[in-house]
Amino acid sequence: MKNYLRLSIIVVFLLIGTTSFAQNLKFGHINSQELLSMMPQRDSAQLVLENYAQQLEDQLETMQVEYNNKVQQYLANQENYTDLIKQTKEQELTDMQERITGFQNTAQQTIQQKEAQLIQPIIDKAEKAIKEVAEEQGFTYIFDLARGSILYFSDASQDILPLVKAKLNIE
Repeated sequence: MKNYLRLSIIVVFLLIGTTSFAQNLKFGHINSQELLSMMPQRDSAQLVLENYAQQLEDQLETMQVEYNNKVQQYLANQENYTDLIKQTKEQELTDMQERITGFQNTAQQTIQQKEAQLIQPIIDKAEKAIKEVAEEQGFTYIFDLARGSILYFSDASQDILPLVKAKLNIE
């Protein structure tokens, strides 16, 4: 009987504690991609990235034109070349094609690195603002709708995008 009484008291305290704990939870959500697209720094980073990509594309185009010219020259004169010269010219064209392919691969990686370098400070600023708003407003959890892991959220979940926009002075 004593054990039953103790167990009952413990269960009552646990239920009261759980109920009061659950009542203090405050949930919010935000679409981080929407926020990032609104941030003015995103436009300038995108412009820098586009200019960088254009420089690489111009260099690639120059390399491609040079390669095409050499191919045309080879095709026009191949009947006049000796076997050794043909071999040398063909190897030269193969090497140029490999350099072009290598440049394309390196350029893609470089663009991705440059994008990460430019975008990361913007992401950090957005995350900091989200965290500050969550702390100021007393949120327990903030869910990011852009990451796609949220299957459902109710009307009780507050969209904090307007609060974060205000924090970042975005209209």
